[in-house]
Amino acid sequence: MSLATIQRPAGVPLPPARVTAPRRWPFVLVAVVLLAQMAITMTTTAVQQTPTVDEPVYIGAAVVQAQQHSLRYNPEHPPLGKLVMATGLAFAGVRLDPDFRGDQTELGRHVLYESGNDPGTLLLAARLPMIVLTLLFGVVVLLFATDISKSRAGGIAALALYSFSPDLIAHGSLATLDVPASGFLLTAAWLLWRARTDPVPHLPLAGLALGAALATKTNTLAALPVLLALVWWQSRWRAALGVLLTAIAVVWISHAAVDPSVSFPRAYLDGIRAQLGFEDRVWGGYLFGTHYEGSHWYYLPAALLVKTPLGALLLWVAGTTALVKHPAAAYVLAPAAALLAVAMTGNRDLGVRYAIFVPMFLAVAAAVVAHRRYAKIAVALAAVSSLWTFPYYLPYSNEVFGGPSKTALHLHDSNVDWGQDLGRLAERLKRYPAERKWLVYKGAGVPEHYGIHASDPREAPPDEVRGLLIVSNTAIAKADGALRALVDRSTPIDVVGHSITIFRRP
Repeated sequence: MSLATIQRPAGVPLPPARVTAPRRWPFVLVAVVLLAQMAITMTTTAVQQTPTVDEPVYIGAAVVQAQQHSLRYNPEHPPLGKLVMATGLAFAGVRLDPDFRGDQTELGRHVLYESGNDPGTLLLAARLPMIVLTLLFGVVVLLFATDISKSRAGGIAALALYSFSPDLIAHGSLATLDVPASGFLLTAAWLLWRARTDPVPHLPLAGLALGAALATKTNTLAALPVLLALVWWQSRWRAALGVLLTAIAVVWISHAAVDPSVSFPRAYLDGIRAQLGFEDRVWGGYLFGTHYEGSHWYYLPAALLVKTPLGALLLWVAGTTALVKHPAAAYVLAPAAALLAVAMTGNRDLGVRYAIFVPMFLAVAAAVVAHRRYAKIAVALAAVSSLWTFPYYLPYSNEVFGGPSKTALHLHDSNVDWGQDLGRLAERLKRYPAERKWLVYKGAGVPEHYGIHASDPREAPPDEVRGLLIVSNTAIAKADGALRALVDRSTPIDVVGHSITIFRRP
């Protein structure tokens, strides 16, 4: 008798069928590859770039927070982002004169260049924690997009748009606060989405993430009513109150971690008042070749149009259109819309970093159209456009606007020229060893530290300005009077990093 003919005794259950789980390793592998390439590009960028305008201020404040437990520097921003920077600076052995009494700009210069510290080491130490945070937010994008699209392909498409975003690579590799604040808000929105069906532990975690955003930059307050309304709608007022109190606790703890004696509400409100004071000032803008005083409400949408890969723009529009009728619209589109609406009313037309949340949230929105035929082509185009600009991500613009070499014709400031290329300029000037040098530089770096010895052409008679005239492209965009006359009567001979132009004066 064969085994096949043996009858199973009555009452003995059949063995459970073997369930084959979907193969996850390709999904995980692709996600790891995307995050790895982003890590490489950000780290390369961080190593090669000299200080941008805001970084020394934040680094100096972070050092004072850690060593002197004081919030007196950079009070316009809450302390959490600088505490994150301090985790990297803790390994750099930073020296600081305890008797220093200058302002925050002078403090940044003092810490980086006047205290015996190596500025490159300090910059990298402060930038690395931000790079790690940016990569972690990429994981949030992946999971959020997978959740709302119910598709791993949607998650991968969203992560690809995020990881190849030139703006996220550029600003995620800097010791600044824009990416961390936006990433914490995105995390809060994702956790609230999950809390719809699983409120414990996602609601408390959402409160922590929301608090982290509020404790990093006060502009995130614009999204607070939207997120609290979502909690109220899905879990009633007690849950909304719990999330709010958790967020407030995070903000208070971040202040107390620096200085336990500080009056938290007063310190936070003072920061808000300082930001409102900045909004009362008149700032200069530059858009599509025109320099102007004041601000334009359409500046940020226009700047995003210039600085976003075409494939990403296509998927943003398609994803937003498709998501409008999806339950996730309130969690993805509504917070981003609230933040953008407030940012567009601001007076500082200084860069897309003020809307850096857009490529984060809209990467998630794009996940719902990842199944369409054109999606793979659009993602590939975005990736190619991003890789083509390596390692010059800060001055990126898409092909319609001429690429990074033409960005300075359309935009200025942190969109193209934020002081990041001083080290590259020093290397380039070795080609011109014997010529007199004149420099107008926008940035926080100290040219002499990098071996650049030049005079300011604005302080000399025009007929004495001969040799090399070196001008940051933002200064060219804003030039008038004597500097404009010098630039117009000079011959451009070289460009450094798409942000600094070298002219020859006869």
